[in-house]
Amino acid sequence: MTVIRHLRPASARHRHWPACRRCTGLALDLGSARTRAWIAGRGMVLDVPTVTFPGSGAVHPVRRGTIVDTAGTARMLERLLGNRLPRIGRPLVVVAAPVLDGLAFRTAARTAVEVLRPRAVLTVPGARAVALAAGADHVRPLLVVDIGAHLTEAVLLADGAVTDARRTALGTTDLTGGTRPGDLTDAVVEMVTAMLRQDRTALTRTALRRGVLLAGGGALRPDITRDLPGRLGCPVQPVPSPHTAAVRGAAGLLAAAHHHPSLTGTV
Repeated sequence: MTVIRHLRPASARHRHWPACRRCTGLALDLGSARTRAWIAGRGMVLDVPTVTFPGSGAVHPVRRGTIVDTAGTARMLERLLGNRLPRIGRPLVVVAAPVLDGLAFRTAARTAVEVLRPRAVLTVPGARAVALAAGADHVRPLLVVDIGAHLTEAVLLADGAVTDARRTALGTTDLTGGTRPGDLTDAVVEMVTAMLRQDRTALTRTALRRGVLLAGGGALRPDITRDLPGRLGCPVQPVPSPHTAAVRGAAGLLAAAHHHPSLTGTV
């Protein structure tokens, strides 16, 4: 059964980006299926399965958008990135995080990333990172749907901040186990419909008139991109290279931190 959870607007906490013009920059997307890393000046350096090997078998430390094994995640990051970062200096790390259950994810991610001796660890909602990667206008309301391998999120942004979000524990990997593409489409429509029903402002309707920004591996599936516009009654625009949009958006924030140290970022 599909489980849908929602988030109502909450006051965002902000922290000044550290002045970091000379330190190494690292952007991370710790997905349930794949881990992607971007190093400033080098581009994408990792796009590998999210897996660790504590003993004789493989263990998946991130499941359905939740870090279930913080120590295992740390071991994985050390194995994958320990020799890729400069030995001199400490990196500024930006991690793309799911919107819902974000506090638990951010806490676990910061703990795991400590193995890389970061100068600072900042997090950004994955939907905001996707919008940044797409170069979308952040002033007007924007609806981002991210269909990942194990998790699908629908997130409403206004002025770049999250005002509502829904999630379902379904993703593209479930399509090999009996789930139909139509089930994913149904879940997205159900989430967006719930947003419309509970929105006492015009933000959701305004965002839908603008169209939906689609990211994640689901944006590469023609059966989903073909059906969603008709079901939602609005344009649906897949972002370029949708499966790497979150890490590219996080990398864009790294560039902003290097050039504009006074810029504020969501914690």
